[in-house]
Amino acid sequence: MIEMWDEIFGKQNPKIQKAFEAQNGPLAFELMHQEMDKVWEEVARVTIEGGIACINIGDATRTINKNFALYSNHTRIIQKFLELGFQNLPNILWRKATNSPTKFMGAGMLAPGAYVTLEHEYILIFRKGNKRNFKTEKDKKQRRASAYFWEERNTWFSDLWDLKGTKQKIQDSKTRERSAAYPFELSYRLINMFSIKNDNILDPFLGTGTTTLSAMISERNSYGFDIDPILVNSFFEQDFQKIKKSLNKVVQKRLENHQQFVKERKELKGEDTFKHASTHHHFPVMTAQEKEIQINLLEKIKVGKKNSLSCEYTPINVTKKLLV
Repeated sequence: MIEMWDEIFGKQNPKIQKAFEAQNGPLAFELMHQEMDKVWEEVARVTIEGGIACINIGDATRTINKNFALYSNHTRIIQKFLELGFQNLPNILWRKATNSPTKFMGAGMLAPGAYVTLEHEYILIFRKGNKRNFKTEKDKKQRRASAYFWEERNTWFSDLWDLKGTKQKIQDSKTRERSAAYPFELSYRLINMFSIKNDNILDPFLGTGTTTLSAMISERNSYGFDIDPILVNSFFEQDFQKIKKSLNKVVQKRLENHQQFVKERKELKGEDTFKHASTHHHFPVMTAQEKEIQINLLEKIKVGKKNSLSCEYTPINVTKKLLV
């Protein structure tokens, strides 16, 4: 229900454009979501038992036939996933600080003529079936190596995130002027929260490739789809040597943040506050579940045929200078 998407939805179903021409907002909203339902049905088909689906979505406001209203995308998507048999887990609100504090929707200082601004989006979190089981020793080992830090858990598993919104930086005039790009940190957190190394990450809306890059630095496989071939081509035409350096800085920052956490906690609680140490990285950690955490650097990114990438990784020793 944001105008920049009208044309692409109209191409999927001409009835959507006719609904707008008839000034029928609720009908256009429902028809748009019926197109989205096709994507969610495919997501449901390919998600493993116990797998997690995360949907980043904002609600929309629009004036149709002089009637200003909210169109609640997140509730419509929740309804569909429940119909598909998923369980809705606690969702996340992330603050998209794109509005000035002096901006509002509507008119003036006279009640009830103004409306609150939308400065957040939802991350809807769904699980397919029961909790995922890790039965083989290989899976259990991968799970332990994929652990996150105690202090990361305390931040990541809050239902309120304060992240900055991003805009697409592709200059090609043939493609959309804007995209639904979100901050890298958003997909990076979610992948580390809800998957383990070597898992398959699906992004049905590849766009600028944020999820793909997050999967690469997290040592996950990924598959991305987009109906806009220019966006796909633009992604694979990037300088992946520069991208490798940028992604490795994410790893460096993550480890530096942990080291700073250790330093500050020791100063606050004393040297004996940490009872465990990382097996691979030899720094203190808060819990036994973190002991086998293993965070590697990207060594190589190779561009293959048919829009494919392959990555090689190298262990990182934080007792020496971090490589970027």
